[in-house]
Amino acid sequence: MRRKRKTIVMLGAGSRFIIAIMAMWMMSINVAQAQCTAINEAFLPGEDIQYDLYFNWKFIWKKVGTASMKINSANYNDKPGYVIDLLTKGSKQADFFFKMRDTLTCYVSEQLEPLYFRKAAEEGKRHTVDEAWFSYKDGVSHVKQRRTWRSHNRPTQEMEYSDSRCIFDMLSILAQARSYDPNDYEVGDKINFPMATGRKVEQQTLIYRGIKNIEANDDKIYRCLVFSFVEYDDDGDENEVITFYISDDKNHLPIRLDMYLHFGSAKAFFKSVKGNRYPLTSVITKK
Repeated sequence: MRRKRKTIVMLGAGSRFIIAIMAMWMMSINVAQAQCTAINEAFLPGEDIQYDLYFNWKFIWKKVGTASMKINSANYNDKPGYVIDLLTKGSKQADFFFKMRDTLTCYVSEQLEPLYFRKAAEEGKRHTVDEAWFSYKDGVSHVKQRRTWRSHNRPTQEMEYSDSRCIFDMLSILAQARSYDPNDYEVGDKINFPMATGRKVEQQTLIYRGIKNIEANDDKIYRCLVFSFVEYDDDGDENEVITFYISDDKNHLPIRLDMYLHFGSAKAFFKSVKGNRYPLTSVITKK
């Protein structure tokens, strides 16, 4: 029987990387909370993380691009806080097969509440811009979202959504949840959570798998927490979308991401970090 997968299965490698970054921290946060602020205990302005992206070409892994994530101090509508930028970029050789340019930007307050989100994605011949504006009133979170198509001559899509729970985007959840401790979870624990994509709010599932030692592209091996981002088909069968590994230390840095795409599989390997707030105590050995 052919299994019917959700829309997210058709996302490109860039979007998969972005969703993995966001999803892994949902294990460590109570999404039912109405409180949308938190104390930043994980990062400092100036943090800069670099990744190498690989794709499987007929059983051979080829480097196809890079990704970077940077955090700096910023103001949004005269409100002090942080700006987070995430960029995925395919190489010129990879562009011959599939062009990939994803740029994400989000602004959060000093208390890490979401303020604004923007994602510009160019994957193949598909070029879109997603935006989300967040506001808060009487204990309720509100988000206005808009998708603009830069290709295919499709009309602009807009929607609004409100919830007594916090509404996060792909990057603001990362900024907040990095300060939480995920070690209280047991292997097999599942978390269901909402995600604002800039076009709609989706419900997703994350599963904690345990601890594993993972080799990165900086010639080091890290002790990592392992998580699975999964979907369910119409028969209720579980399908792995992303497996990811985060450093088991106070930085909670993504070390490796395994992404299962509709046209193959891809991996993102941690390469370097500058400006990290804490020592990388999850390093267990060097090659």
